[in-house]
Amino acid sequence: MRAWIAHPADDPATRLRLVERPEPEPHGREVRLRVTACGVCRTDLHLVDGDLEPRRPGVVPGHEVVGVVEATGPGARRFAVGDRVGIAWLRSTCGRCRWCTSGRENLCPESRYTGWDADGGYAEFAVADEDYVYALPDGYDDEHAAPLLCAGIIGYRALHRAELPEGGRLGIYGFGASAHITAQLALAQGARVHVLTRSPAAQELALALGAHSAGDAADEPPERLDSAILFAPVGTLVPVAMAALDRGGILAVAGIHLSDIPPLNYQRHLFLERQLRSVTSNTREDGAELFRAAVQAGVRVTTTPYPLAAADAALADLRADRVNGAAVLMIAG
Repeated sequence: MRAWIAHPADDPATRLRLVERPEPEPHGREVRLRVTACGVCRTDLHLVDGDLEPRRPGVVPGHEVVGVVEATGPGARRFAVGDRVGIAWLRSTCGRCRWCTSGRENLCPESRYTGWDADGGYAEFAVADEDYVYALPDGYDDEHAAPLLCAGIIGYRALHRAELPEGGRLGIYGFGASAHITAQLALAQGARVHVLTRSPAAQELALALGAHSAGDAADEPPERLDSAILFAPVGTLVPVAMAALDRGGILAVAGIHLSDIPPLNYQRHLFLERQLRSVTSNTREDGAELFRAAVQAGVRVTTTPYPLAAADAALADLRADRVNGAAVLMIAG
């Protein structure tokens, strides 16, 4: 099968390589998918660019994987051959630790991740344990379902972490794959959404989706914010977003990687019970809830498709902020 692998190199242009590999065999409770689409996430870019060290040499990136079950391991019972399913970022947890047993499996010290610890979806086939595989909602074709598997799920968790009050004022910093889904979820809850991003195309998309304002990332929003989410991996925006919060406001940082945060001033950024929170991975229940919320809200996923052979071009476009919405590799079917 054709597959892209993350390969350490001094030249960023050679860190992602297209190779031929044997088709993976499902073992135990695993299922094998013939991959039809795989979303291109900024985490993949961090992996290829060296911000995240690969946890396995030659790992296949990609954790927004949509496909059709083609084979099952001897212990697999949940899905049948021919089912359309999805593989997301969270790949396994121990199920025994205090985080797993208290509904916080995203914090499991033994958690493993698709496209980082184990091969992901930048390939024609992929395998995963059926307990961490999702049945996908009707109403989204493969191309538009793929971004829901990480951009949607992590945005949903970030919105939860930001504790947006009913009818509240939400600021969104950066407006890519995850943010454009999250904005629609917040709007469906009756929120006033203000988007702060440097991309004019992203500002236009935000307004088209119903945002109440869209400006540059360094601008002040037109009103104080009850909650904010930082999607851009830019630490210098943390003080900017914190300063825009109203009393008791919360900023959630939704990325796995962030550049250094400048010093915060206690009076300007943290006093009056403002809070700064991180977002770490997701639980499987987050995914199930996100799918229900997306269907109920009628979330529209904006995509830019690429063939599998152009995965390097898709990442280059993402690196240069040339992707509006979500980039998706179209692989088969």
